[in-house]
Amino acid sequence: MENQSNNYKIVRKIAKIGKILSKVAFVFSIIGICGCLVGLLSNLFGSGKVLKIGGVTIYGLLADFTAYNVNSISATLVTWLIVCIGQAVLAKFAELYFCNALMAGTPFTETGARELRRLGIMAIAIPTGCVVLAEIVQGIMNGFMNVTADEWTDLSFDNEASIIVGVMFIVCSFLCGYGAEVLEGKNKVPE
Repeated sequence: MENQSNNYKIVRKIAKIGKILSKVAFVFSIIGICGCLVGLLSNLFGSGKVLKIGGVTIYGLLADFTAYNVNSISATLVTWLIVCIGQAVLAKFAELYFCNALMAGTPFTETGARELRRLGIMAIAIPTGCVVLAEIVQGIMNGFMNVTADEWTDLSFDNEASIIVGVMFIVCSFLCGYGAEVLEGKNKVPE
């Protein structure tokens, strides 16, 4: 029985850590969204010179100013805005799953298994969809703003980690579903 309580404590700690990491990911996504919006507004209304922090403008942060122009920076900021919004949505769904698992006291419930499976599918679909959408939007913006696609505007989104995490969540959801079936079988009273 002591081993079960240790395992129970470990599962609860993992759920608490997942909840905290989900909140942190959400906060960083919101920071990214705000940064992209501030950069876009600065580019649109002041050619990158509106926002000054301690005398430093957005363009002052660029090492090679001649390689960039307002249009290419705007296109890049819009694509990253799309990616950050997708990550914020995914982080909120992850936080919701971990909160529900903590409230249930165990991840081994039918509802928890379905939520984890949904989270796995979303961990694959949302980042992949955001990357595809961001690339399409960037291509359209580059075309309308006559920005040449070069190494500075070429975004390489790395999506393998999201796919691996999504598959891991889906596999774990089947284990949690099996655990829920086992628990349900133990709790049934023979007639």
